[in-house]
Amino acid sequence: MTAPPVGIERRAGQRFPYLLPLSVRQPGTSLEGVGFTQDLSSRGVFFFTSAALTEGSEIELTLRMPSEITLGESMPVRCRGHILRVVRPASSSDSSAEPKIGVAVRLEGYEYLSESAQSSAFPKVSALHSQHEHEDDQPLAHSSTRSMLG
Repeated sequence: MTAPPVGIERRAGQRFPYLLPLSVRQPGTSLEGVGFTQDLSSRGVFFFTSAALTEGSEIELTLRMPSEITLGESMPVRCRGHILRVVRPASSSDSSAEPKIGVAVRLEGYEYLSESAQSSAFPKVSALHSQHEHEDDQPLAHSSTRSMLG
């Protein structure tokens, strides 16, 4: 009896586990959204979003690429690629949280952005949370924040 074959890593670039905010845009459509990465390499990214993305579609992502990938300074980058896989969430009994889908993208091109362009291209972290979090008697981390990160 032989053991099952060991899984072979098919990724060409080293993948780094980063939780980074990103903006999502589907060229040729009005579809835009925000999300956050789970992991990232020079050739691909896996991220979570509530945007209605579909497998095989062209996609444009804007994020701050870390220095481990740029091999220099971390910098804002607009990436173009194609969606390889969309992972739908299992149905949840928590209807208050927006469902997030997992999206795997093969990156095919990069455009380095200036720091000033970066500030308008990225969602403000406060825009990802409800406006009620700024009241003095409320803690900063609400369940919506925890559900987004976990």
